[in-house]
Amino acid sequence: MGESEAVRWTVDGHVARVVIDQPPTNVMGGELVVGLTALLDDLDGRDVCVAVFRSADPDFFVMHGDVELLVSVPPHDAPEVTEPNVAAVLLERLARAPYLSIGALDGVARGGGCELLCAMDLRIGTPRAVIGQPEVPMGILPGAGGTTRWPHLVGRGRALEIVLTGRDVSAEEALAIGWLDELVPAEHFDDRIEALARRVGSMPPASVAAVKRVVTESVGTSLEVLRVESEELGRLMAAGAQIEPMRRFLAAGGQTRDAEVGSIEPLLDAMLDGP
Repeated sequence: MGESEAVRWTVDGHVARVVIDQPPTNVMGGELVVGLTALLDDLDGRDVCVAVFRSADPDFFVMHGDVELLVSVPPHDAPEVTEPNVAAVLLERLARAPYLSIGALDGVARGGGCELLCAMDLRIGTPRAVIGQPEVPMGILPGAGGTTRWPHLVGRGRALEIVLTGRDVSAEEALAIGWLDELVPAEHFDDRIEALARRVGSMPPASVAAVKRVVTESVGTSLEVLRVESEELGRLMAAGAQIEPMRRFLAAGGQTRDAEVGSIEPLLDAMLDGP
C-alpha cells in the first residue's frame, strides 16, 4: 500500500486502485500534486496494466484548483516560460504512463479536477457526474493541460464553447460529446469499474504498454503546446485581471461544499456581473 497526505493506493496483481482524499473539499493543491507524483513514482517500478482513480469524497472527484491561493498572487512581471508548469508536466506524465488509467467519476469535477480526468485514458461516470472549466470567467485559463486536451476529446468548436463559457456539463452531455466513455447506473458502477480493471489487468503488461505508447503518440499533446498554455497562463496571472473575479467567486461561496455541489451558474454570475 502507498499513501501520501492526499492520495492512497494499493496494487493487486497488475491492477492499481487509487483513492484521492484531500478533505474538506478535495481541492487541487500542492498536497495533491505531491501525492500524485509519489503515486506515479511508485507505479513506475511495477508491472501495472491499469490504474483506477476514485475519490473518497461523496460529492467531489476533485473540486478545482485552490482559488484562495491563486487570488493571493499579486500582479507581477510575466516570466519567460521555457517549459510547462509543474501541474501540466505531472498530468502529461500520467497521460503517457504505460498503463491504462481509468477515472471513476461519481460527483463533481471542475477546473483542475476536470483537467486531471482529461489526462486519463478512460472516464466512466454515473448520472451524478458533472464537469466544467470555470477558469475563463475567473480571468485565467485551464493551465494544467485542459486547454490542450479538450479539443482532442470533443473537437475544436465544442471545446471552445465549453471552456469559454465555463458552464457545467452534465453526465448525459459528457457521454454524448465523447468526454465520458461510459455512463453507468450507480447500482452497477462499482461492478463495471472492477470488471474492466480486472479484464485489462489480465493482459500482458508489455502489450498494454506498447498500445498505450502508440495511441498516445498518435493523438498526444506535445510539450511545446503545453509550454504555450503555461506561457499564456503566466501572462494572465501576471496582469492581475483574475484577482477581482476570484474574490467575487469566493465571496459568493466558491470553494465551499454548499455552493459548489450545485450548479456553477450562480458563481459564474457573481464573477461576471461584478463592478
